[in-house]
Amino acid sequence: MTEDNTERDPREKRRLRMMSFWKHLEEFRKTLMRIVIGVIIGTVIAVFFTDDALRLLIQPLDGIRPVALHPTESFVVYFRVALILGVVVSMPWIVFQIFAYFIPAMTKSERRIVVTSVIAIGIFFALGVAFSAMIMVPLAVGYLSKFNAELVQHTYSIDSYTSFVVAMMFSVGLVFETPLILALLARLGVVTSKVLAKSRRYAMLIFAIVAAVITPTPDAFNMLITMAPLLVLYELGIVLAWFAGRARNKALATAGIEV
Repeated sequence: MTEDNTERDPREKRRLRMMSFWKHLEEFRKTLMRIVIGVIIGTVIAVFFTDDALRLLIQPLDGIRPVALHPTESFVVYFRVALILGVVVSMPWIVFQIFAYFIPAMTKSERRIVVTSVIAIGIFFALGVAFSAMIMVPLAVGYLSKFNAELVQHTYSIDSYTSFVVAMMFSVGLVFETPLILALLARLGVVTSKVLAKSRRYAMLIFAIVAAVITPTPDAFNMLITMAPLLVLYELGIVLAWFAGRARNKALATAGIEV
């Protein structure tokens, strides 16, 4: 009797683990489906604003009308922009679904950190996109459109132009997440605010390289305009890292671990 139970227990544990695995997989599938449905609904809503978005995107061209080099190019670009807008419109729903999937396994403090982080990620990314759209893109397009204009007639494909603008906005949006990354590293104990403060000179060198990469124009003026907010973001990251480090030390002290 005891031997049968001993033999049955490992099989029962494996069966329970498999059931748990398939249950999590089914929940993930449902979450993914809800996200896809949300993006579809968001895209349908965004279609009504796509014309305005395209006009806003080509506004920096200052009268240069982009051309379609393929019969389907204009159609593809239109719905690509609609899809991007649809993702933006449905982002709160996407974040909610992801949060709802992971929340059962989180503690109360972890849930609070995740909610705060999600909101902050959205805000900083939106600030980066706005900065790129209002300042970087007009300056970059204006400079490039006039470069060597006496020899070259600048005519842009709508596909390549929108890809260029969207890639720039997305890149700058990601760069604007720098303070949150520094705060996360401080929360994990990888860096401290003091170390970050002492590393300003190295940070300036890194930001100069990043500005050179994400700025499509070679002139120093546009690079400085790109570099300035990066320095501000770094200083903000030092402040957030100080708060994150303080929270980490408090949590370790509560757990009885010496810092």
